[in-house]
Amino acid sequence: MTSSPIRAPARPRTHAKAAARSRLAALSLFALAAGGCEPDRGEHALLGTLEWDRVELTAEASEPVREWLVREGDTVVADQPLLQLDARRTQADVAALTGELARLDAVLVEQKSGPRREVILEAEARASRATSMRVNAEQDLARAKAMRERGLMPKADLDRAEAQARAAQADVAAAQAAVSELRNGTRPEQIAQTEAARASASARLDGLRVTLERLTVRAPRAGRVDSLPMKPGDQPARGATVAVLLAGERPYARVYVPERVRKDTREGDRYLVRATGYPEAYPARLRHIESQPTFTPYYALTGDDASRLTYLAELELEGDEARRLPAGLPVQAERAGGASPPATAR
Repeated sequence: MTSSPIRAPARPRTHAKAAARSRLAALSLFALAAGGCEPDRGEHALLGTLEWDRVELTAEASEPVREWLVREGDTVVADQPLLQLDARRTQADVAALTGELARLDAVLVEQKSGPRREVILEAEARASRATSMRVNAEQDLARAKAMRERGLMPKADLDRAEAQARAAQADVAAAQAAVSELRNGTRPEQIAQTEAARASASARLDGLRVTLERLTVRAPRAGRVDSLPMKPGDQPARGATVAVLLAGERPYARVYVPERVRKDTREGDRYLVRATGYPEAYPARLRHIESQPTFTPYYALTGDDASRLTYLAELELEGDEARRLPAGLPVQAERAGGASPPATAR
């Protein structure tokens, strides 16, 4: 019995053709996007996305989130509280530093006021006692010398009496110096050191108070709450994002200007912007365009690669109707009035 060869089914060839058509369609769309045009919107339409000013608020300290004061999507005004971080540790640090500052204030007042009168009187009494002891030691020395001259005392006893007399004289000098120090008051250098320590403590206290205030995260400007990535109980790291605001009166379109029309594009040019899902066109003004190109590396500025250079630009939308547009929508912009700059021949 002769067996016939098994033929491969035709389905894989159909799949291969479909895959080839899909790749061709994708390449065509990529070419349209890279060229900055769309078949039904004109050759020089600018493609991009709709954006709002994005404000990220970070944690001032690594403390747990205690509660949210707003919800995502809420409209907020400037300085409105958004969420509260645990402030107990910082409050304790503020209390401790406040006590240290009070202690330094008291030391400074004491140094500037000088010693109390009773302390000076005590020092003067000690000086009088030292003087009396010196007189007694001098008298003992005189008697010791007389007895030594008569041969009634050994030389060692005389030496001991002389040493006691010199010690008494030194005690008198030390007591008198202590009285003079108290009468002269605190040295200016000591007061300066205390003042410097107080200034340092005051600066640290001011910093802690700012940290304590910022543990209540507030909106720096009016806007809409876009994201609250932390939940109550989470402990973000210092500097981690805890809230994101979308701020500004209106959104703006971030579009890419192809290299072939860059020379005819100026800040202040008027455009009409269309957003996906919205039929109307919104007037806009070109407020900024980057001087450095994107997409193509800086070392490929000539030849065929130059046709793929693009310049990032921002179009400021106008009118109250634009305020309702959300961020992230694909947009395309055309010159107002339908006038398009001439393309450069290649």
